[in-house]
Amino acid sequence: MPELKVLLPNLMRRLPEFWKACGDTLLMEVWSGAIIFVFGLIFGIILTVTKPGGIMENRPIYQVLDKIINLFRSIPFIILLTALMPLSRAIMGTAIYVRGVIVPLVFGATPFFSRQVESALAQTDKGLVEAALSMGSSPFEVIFRVYLRESLAPIIRAVTITIISLLGLTAMAGAVGAGGLGDFAIRYGHDRNMIDITWVTVIVLVLGVSVVQWLGEFLARKNTH
Repeated sequence: MPELKVLLPNLMRRLPEFWKACGDTLLMEVWSGAIIFVFGLIFGIILTVTKPGGIMENRPIYQVLDKIINLFRSIPFIILLTALMPLSRAIMGTAIYVRGVIVPLVFGATPFFSRQVESALAQTDKGLVEAALSMGSSPFEVIFRVYLRESLAPIIRAVTITIISLLGLTAMAGAVGAGGLGDFAIRYGHDRNMIDITWVTVIVLVLGVSVVQWLGEFLARKNTH
């Protein structure tokens, strides 16, 4: 494509690296996103049911989990990346590249998603919860048959927001050698002043965010009661 070689000379010379960077970003999103979804959903449910007035009220558990989540939410991600390097080495065997950044991504985004899930579950009609309990449903049955079923659309929106936020975190992780599009843009676009690489990276990230946003809204509308 002669036209692209003229418009994007630096990118075209580094296409294999660019595609690898896209793949690395996708890997970070998938692996860390799956872990974040599981832990965030569990923590969000625990916060909801153990809070004062919850169906499994337990003040000590709620207070401890609430404080831990607030603690990790207050730490800037770039600092968390550095602080968790020893833990990343212990768990993943490395603190760099795709494997090395999974741990910081999980610690950085799980508290955010937990709060999003807690907010989504809080929208559940309290009358439905009370009705289910009065008919003899156990707390676990209420969680799965009422809370999760009635909050499916808000949870899908929470997942959408978290995936988009996670995409930004993976790009930021490129600053410490995590690989992916962030690393590609910093190494060539910023450090070597290759403007075409910077703009293409930005366009790819914007397109990724747009696709995730559209898909999330589509699924949320389909599951709105």
